[in-house]
Amino acid sequence: MAEVEPRWLDEQEMAAWRGFLAASNLVGRRLEQQLKDDAGLSHMQYEILVHLSAAPGRALRMAELADRLVTSKSGLTYQVAQLEKAGLVGRRSCPSDVRGVFAYLTDQGMDALREAAPGHVAAVREALIDVLDREQLAVVAQALGEVARRLR
Repeated sequence: MAEVEPRWLDEQEMAAWRGFLAASNLVGRRLEQQLKDDAGLSHMQYEILVHLSAAPGRALRMAELADRLVTSKSGLTYQVAQLEKAGLVGRRSCPSDVRGVFAYLTDQGMDALREAAPGHVAAVREALIDVLDREQLAVVAQALGEVARRLR
């Protein structure tokens, strides 16, 4: 069987790929550091609080939360355990499924989120949103949304 020649990236494609890698790594690092310095949270922990705060009853099944965060169940379990130790999140069993576990946001967790959110949003604006004009934001949102849809 003949080998298939790889479809190498052309100059524009390579520029897009390198730009994506550099920007995503730099933005990610900046946001991780801001949250650690200002709120004592990792970015993943902050996102857990955000998703729980927006859920009905401030609770989600762990499997649903892992899916929303695009992370492994084991990685989520570790992060939720850390938040639980800090009193920001709790866990309870699912009444309709003995294998199911809900994570829920405590009042202390809601307070921590309210305190962390303004600084985090300011950092997101500084690192990404305010760097781009409205047209660029629309293109980025559409393009990265499409990538995420295809990979899910």
